[in-house]
Amino acid sequence: MFNFLTTSPASPKISLNIWVLVSLLIAAWIAVPVLFVFLGIFSWQGEIFSHLWETVLAEYIRNSLALMVGVGAGVFVLGVGTAWLVTMCRFPGGRWLEWALLLPLSAPAYLLAYGYSNLLDYYGPVQTLLRAIFGWESALDYWFPNIRSLWGAIAILALVSYPYVYLLARLAFLEQGICTLEASRSLGCNPWQSFSRVALPLARPAIAAGLALVMMETLNDFGTVQYFGVNTFTTGIYSTWFGFGERQGATQLAAFLMIFVFLLVVLERWSRRQAKFYQSSSPQQNLPRYQLRGLRAIGALAFCLFPFLLGFLVPASYLLYLTVSYAQEVKNNNFFQLASHSLILSFLTAAIALVIGLILVYGQRLSRQPLTSFAVKVTSMGYAIPGSVIAVGVLIPAGNFDNWLAGWWERIWGVNIGLLLSGTIAVLVYAYLVRFLAVAIGSLEGSLGKIKPTLDDAARSLGKTPTQILWQVHTPLMTGGLLTAVMLVFVDVMKELPATLVIRPFNFDTLAIRVYQYASDERLIEAAAPALTIILAGMLPVIFLSVQIARSRPSEGQS
Repeated sequence: MFNFLTTSPASPKISLNIWVLVSLLIAAWIAVPVLFVFLGIFSWQGEIFSHLWETVLAEYIRNSLALMVGVGAGVFVLGVGTAWLVTMCRFPGGRWLEWALLLPLSAPAYLLAYGYSNLLDYYGPVQTLLRAIFGWESALDYWFPNIRSLWGAIAILALVSYPYVYLLARLAFLEQGICTLEASRSLGCNPWQSFSRVALPLARPAIAAGLALVMMETLNDFGTVQYFGVNTFTTGIYSTWFGFGERQGATQLAAFLMIFVFLLVVLERWSRRQAKFYQSSSPQQNLPRYQLRGLRAIGALAFCLFPFLLGFLVPASYLLYLTVSYAQEVKNNNFFQLASHSLILSFLTAAIALVIGLILVYGQRLSRQPLTSFAVKVTSMGYAIPGSVIAVGVLIPAGNFDNWLAGWWERIWGVNIGLLLSGTIAVLVYAYLVRFLAVAIGSLEGSLGKIKPTLDDAARSLGKTPTQILWQVHTPLMTGGLLTAVMLVFVDVMKELPATLVIRPFNFDTLAIRVYQYASDERLIEAAAPALTIILAGMLPVIFLSVQIARSRPSEGQS
């Protein structure tokens, strides 16, 4: 497969140049959609922009900022608080909550939005039960919060996004040295003071990275905000392109959204650079934990149960109930055909991402040149770009290429071949790769980085080529990283909605698309089975990740 990269002792420089060239070509291929959207900034049309500014742009900015601030505050409280409690305190149930708190990560936000809307609407089971208990006859007799609002969207997005901060904060707390925290205790700091004055500043870089990731995911969300009627950039891009047929206007909105993402990336890097802390001791070795009893133990358990129950158990149980109770409707709605479409796209994208990621990461290890490192960074930037932006960036060059090829073919052969790429699975998989290749690269880079370079030197001394070293030495040692890369990309493609909704081929729906369509038509019963399947698929990497974290847990047990 990589024979064209095989080198001989007489031509190592040629082989390295080939690795650099291949890496740069892949980076250019992945960066094309982002560059097309970015160029929209310089091809600004004042008339379209003026219309957007006068009508919707201010609302998009206001709602997007409100979502980012609200969700950021929510995930900070939930993520950091739960991470500190399960890592540094002992209380009943703390051990199983370590992995249970990650489970909301398996459920896309739009699934929770659909489930809670059905639960909390006027004719839902919650309000129906309240009216039966208190004898209320109409909505005029009582007040009930409207979940289909900006605050409802903030709550839903915070419940499914806090695991990003929880995961990184927990790892940061686990890596903190025993000497630093013991010193704070010896100086008379109580648990709260040790947390606020010592542990929290030490974990600040990891928390900042988690918050930046959450805010990017918030900007990327489409299903939740669209269903709740909250106008943001993602809903604006979709409605501008497909509702009004304004491709240039959608491109300008996508370019404007990219400015938000760029500012988030710069802010996150600046925050981490301004907070460099170092440990002088080994990570947490039998660090004594705070024993919580009585009301404190109950409070800690309740605080940790709150996001797990509302972010996973309640909506998943409700979807399971609907699926089992209305099994006949599931069979009559092409469920297995939709599942096959999602599985094909997910497996295909994961396999291609694995191959491309291996080429880039291994090429970076071989050449150790700035160009290959630059190529890896370029291909990794897609994860920070919302799916709606990538969809716009993919459709424009694909459409331009199809029009050019059709025109050229008709001039030469007199036959109109139509559109070859637009509206095909190939373009959709390409969009997925642009969006999620960074996930595979991150996993492979971390796994390959743990392999000592002396193994490469030893294999080369035995006459092995770079290809042979990759397959015979590195691949067996990277099994965990390879599986993680495939799993993460697979699940991300299963859950992805904005890009799929815009680019998917005609009459080629996926589970995510069908859930969105059913929910938009207020048909949650039919949407229950596809939604539950997406959650079950998302649980696979979450469980795997939980096992990996459990291995890093200090030897001192928890109750």
